[in-house]
Amino acid sequence: MSSPLPTCPACHSSNVVKNGSIHNGKQNHKCKDCGRQFVQDPQNKIIDEATKHLIDKLLLEKIPLAGIARVAGVSEVWLQQYVNVKYQQVERQVRVSPQKKGA
Repeated sequence: MSSPLPTCPACHSSNVVKNGSIHNGKQNHKCKDCGRQFVQDPQNKIIDEATKHLIDKLLLEKIPLAGIARVAGVSEVWLQQYVNVKYQQVERQVRVSPQKKGA
């Protein structure tokens, strides 16, 4: 026997239909009232500090982000967001020393 369909997290409507599955095989649902797509009981994977430390070391090498994502077991989208935040934290100072003309 199938379980009852969940209610929409946005509008709390019970007018919900199955709408395929997401990348990891979990059932996707769609609210017929507001159009919101959702998964019942979503689970967010937490990236531990050891993995972040490994990623920080790998970023210093000339390795593509796709390779780092495979090695660290994280998604490329998460890795790109992580890199963007890291680079925003880096202090930017340009030091230009004047050169003598004709030298």
